Amino acid sequence: MTQEGSVVATIAVDRHAEIGHIDPNIYGHFLESNFFGNIDGGVFDEGSPLALDGPGARTGLRRDVIQLCRDLGMSVVRWPGGNFTSPYHWEDGIGPRDRRPRRLELAWGGEESNRFGTDEFLAWCEEVGAEAYLAHSCRDVDEAVRWVEYTNHSGDTDYARRRAANGHPEPYGVRYWGLGNEVYGPWQYGYRSAQAYAEAAREHGRFMRRVDPSLKLVAVGIPWQQEEWTRPVIEQTADLVDYISLHLYAASTHLFTGDDYEAVVAQPLYFEQQIQDYAHLVTSLARRNGTERPLGLALDEWNIRHLEPAAWPEPQPADDGGVVARDTDAVDHASEGSAVHSLRVNRWSPRTLADALFYAGVFHAIHRTAGLAVPVTMANTVNLVNANGVIVARPGGAVGATSYHVWDLYQNHMGSIAVAARVETPAQTTAIRQGDNRDGAGGFVTRPGTVPYLDVSATLTSDRRSLRLAVINRHRSSTLRARIVQDGSRSPLPRFAAVRDLGADVTDVLAVNTLSAPNRVKVRDRGEVELADGTYDFPPHSVTLLTFNVT
Repeated sequence: MTQEGSVVATIAVDRHAEIGHIDPNIYGHFLESNFFGNIDGGVFDEGSPLALDGPGARTGLRRDVIQLCRDLGMSVVRWPGGNFTSPYHWEDGIGPRDRRPRRLELAWGGEESNRFGTDEFLAWCEEVGAEAYLAHSCRDVDEAVRWVEYTNHSGDTDYARRRAANGHPEPYGVRYWGLGNEVYGPWQYGYRSAQAYAEAAREHGRFMRRVDPSLKLVAVGIPWQQEEWTRPVIEQTADLVDYISLHLYAASTHLFTGDDYEAVVAQPLYFEQQIQDYAHLVTSLARRNGTERPLGLALDEWNIRHLEPAAWPEPQPADDGGVVARDTDAVDHASEGSAVHSLRVNRWSPRTLADALFYAGVFHAIHRTAGLAVPVTMANTVNLVNANGVIVARPGGAVGATSYHVWDLYQNHMGSIAVAARVETPAQTTAIRQGDNRDGAGGFVTRPGTVPYLDVSATLTSDRRSLRLAVINRHRSSTLRARIVQDGSRSPLPRFAAVRDLGADVTDVLAVNTLSAPNRVKVRDRGEVELADGTYDFPPHSVTLLTFNVT
């Protein structure tokens, strides 16, 4: 694309222009019961030689999954859903496992054993060092109140005694609680109008806080008809809640089109527009309402869906971590403008290198909200284990997906203070897919936009002694040389930087990690590298993290 060795981009960083704090909870996760191996065969696998044995709630938890989570580090994890939340009764999942009722599961179908319940989830959180986020249906105030009492009350009530009898005398101290899940949608058990939900959320929140005033509450937001829904929610709950939720999903068609790399890596721009728009709407509505309580957005469901024709045989998990080979017959490749009437999500499709760049782009979009009045202060990707998750678990073992290493790079190596970065970069004008949204004919909704090849997030560590610069090169095949300067400062950046990258040594943008090849896509530590003339060559389809000592 350019002459070899020429500088095609400039990255100007102003470490004195601090934007705001990046909340560690943006690197959160999500688990849903009765959902494609999240729990059964994922974090919980009774009888497996890989599971913990012995009495108590930890029995059946997968050791290998626990170790991967510990190695990565966990922030906040949402459970039991998701759609599963809406018909769920938490008391079905406590007490001796063999006495728990087996129920019809009305969200995803089938039956729910309830052998993994509140105590198992919270025991797992203790094992991996995660902060628990429990989501309630917001359909029964008394049930919600008693759940908080069971987990958090330190007194001598019946529910506190039942918790002790079930193996945990001390309160769990669960801080994060969701007031419903997607109750704006007719697919939800307990679907209702904005006004009805807002009033129910207020009552639930008020009395849950009577049990534990320290609770952090999440109200349901919406990705469409936003003002109509969000206004009554703000009016009724803004003096109680800490977060308004937003759910966003991207879409990939590579399973049947062969490759849609450019569409995948561009979709963080759609996410960023949606997040920014909703943050500004919530800010405006809160100000009109006279709300003084600080609010944040909780992007507590987000991911990229791998779509495939619904006529194909149902995907089944392969022992090595992917999908069992199927006879899919000949299916016409669909172009962006095609009518795609009958697609489904392949819940077992592993994460690709292209997906990894998508996840990195979403983190950059979230980092850039740090200076907003209503920033993103929590995000939970769907899912943590299996079901397009960060970790892939099979009967013979578990492996970190490509996305696992994106979390490692950003959660464990970026700073916590966002600073200003101005980027001049080559770009492509194209039709940007608007996530998994379809038009009336079944095709994907797109909007024209400009996609910069280099996307940059600049951060400082909390002691302000280290500048961490994450750079995504979205270009499929070209290395891009960029000059890095300190904007507004005459002093140059240090000549040497510690370098980590992901994807730089991988040629296939659809590469995945498997149990037999677990390190195909991972973070590589390149050590200290000299930036000759203040420039760096960013490899194609990669993420690079440069660390400068600026003491």
